[in-house]
Amino acid sequence: MQATRIIAIRHGETAWNVDTRLQGHLDIALNPKGLWQAAQVARALAGESVEAIYTSDLLRAWHTARAIAQTTGAPLVASQDLRERCFGSFEGKTYVELEAQWPEDSLRWRKREPDWAPPGGESLLALRQRISGTVAAMAVQHVGGQIVLVAHGGVMDVLYRLATGQELQAPRTWHLGNAAINRLLWTSEGLTLVGWGDTAHLEEATLDEGSA
Repeated sequence: MQATRIIAIRHGETAWNVDTRLQGHLDIALNPKGLWQAAQVARALAGESVEAIYTSDLLRAWHTARAIAQTTGAPLVASQDLRERCFGSFEGKTYVELEAQWPEDSLRWRKREPDWAPPGGESLLALRQRISGTVAAMAVQHVGGQIVLVAHGGVMDVLYRLATGQELQAPRTWHLGNAAINRLLWTSEGLTLVGWGDTAHLEEATLDEGSA
């Protein structure tokens, strides 16, 4: 059975990641560390054969994807369908603020109720349906080749669950690191996991040329 290889990358770090503030569809740019992470993952993927790079149109993903496009030479395509989960009125709030202002809704969010959505936002069921359909539509165009997907933590979480059969309510035991390299395989039967959470390219301890 023919397959499409997928490299899935979460965007580099933002100031709101550090503050544990929900970004959702708000357009937050990378912070200096995030820009560095984007450059590092781009360097790590420079030797990969990539047919296309698909990215969320939000700046934090777009700038990460653009760095990868510059090293791989692959065409870059932005899509709203790869955006983070829409958190509605939760967006812009920290975890602590959510617990204080909407304690019941905050609990339902933390319990990962699949059909619950933040006021004006998107449920986990809706997010999974959006990402599953979007990735399939992109991957089917590149059977036998490899593509890069650059998106968000919530999207990476859905991809992992789809590839491993984890339920939406299952507690997360896997890493969703900024600019980590995750590898999946897509066939007409769905996604399978190849490798997850590779961050070797983000290790800051590097030897100078003059180091022994």
